[in-house]
Amino acid sequence: MGYKATVRAMEAAQRRQQRESQRRLSELERQTKEQAKLSAIEQARLEVETFEGQLEVLLSVHKEQGEAWDWTSLAAALPPPSPHRSSRHEQKAKQRVTVLPAQQKQTSQFLIEEARLQDEQEFQRATQAYSEQMAEWEKLKNLAQRILAGEHKSYTEALVELNPFAEMSDLGSAIHFTVHTTKLAECVLKINGRQAIPAEVKTLTSSGKVSVKPMPKGRFHEIYQDYLSGCVLRVTREIFALLPVDGLLVTAAADMLDTRTGQTIEQPVLSVFMPRAVVTRLDYDRLDPSDAIDNFQHRGDFKASRKSETFQSIMPLTPADISQASIEDMGFHALLVNIQKMREELKSKINELTQRANDTILQTSLTP
Repeated sequence: MGYKATVRAMEAAQRRQQRESQRRLSELERQTKEQAKLSAIEQARLEVETFEGQLEVLLSVHKEQGEAWDWTSLAAALPPPSPHRSSRHEQKAKQRVTVLPAQQKQTSQFLIEEARLQDEQEFQRATQAYSEQMAEWEKLKNLAQRILAGEHKSYTEALVELNPFAEMSDLGSAIHFTVHTTKLAECVLKINGRQAIPAEVKTLTSSGKVSVKPMPKGRFHEIYQDYLSGCVLRVTREIFALLPVDGLLVTAAADMLDTRTGQTIEQPVLSVFMPRAVVTRLDYDRLDPSDAIDNFQHRGDFKASRKSETFQSIMPLTPADISQASIEDMGFHALLVNIQKMREELKSKINELTQRANDTILQTSLTP
């Protein structure tokens, strides 16, 4: 692109930005005027409903889940159809030329050439769109094949590229992943509940006014632990919808007061092993997020934290701890590993007993 074209493009972009800013300002002015029309009671009701809506978003974060990715179908997907050159505009122009008055016949060739140019422009746009679609198809097909082959790096790429956690990031939760095997991934959540949860409670009085009071510590902590548990459930559901892993190890960290220094520090407060077999059986529209954690092998005592109204720091679970999970909570892969381990232990025990029996028989035969 030449200098003048670049300048014109920059000026056009600036004008678009100014128009967008003006549009937003006009929208804000419109909302302000509409709000001014509301009665005091309606404004109070709207303020309380907004507060209740904020809480609902926090406490229902576990209920949503993205569509499951079918990597097998994506790996086998056909490429997008290539564009074909069309002459429809040219043909229409030739039809119009045949009925033109004699005095306009001299313009016929110009009309036909203009139509040909329009056909060519459409073909070039279709070719450009096809190139973009092909690049996207090749990228997604390659990623699907690598995921099905169990390549660890492809799992991380899928998480980064597709990012199924945008809503949780908006609510103040940071997420970090580690892929241990093709069947086991680990996730660490940083839950910024103190910033996400309202510090005040808003209710309507009998006279229709807004009553604003500080959030009780017990209620704040109850919301906090439900939100924290909900984030653990939500990230697990999203991972299982995106990747073919059998289990996810999730550790949630929260800001806590260090009484030795008076500073707020980040500490792990809940660590959960989530087998796919159990996660897929839960009814997320009806369960209580904090209570649902009892379905899984975990570290973190919410009952104790309810009494103290603060979380207790824990030592997170590790992949080595997962083998202690009960068989009923394991996915198919983990169950298979456990069976193989039991088989080896049983085989070793049988060999040991057989050896002892042989030794006893030998000693008996040697005894006079």
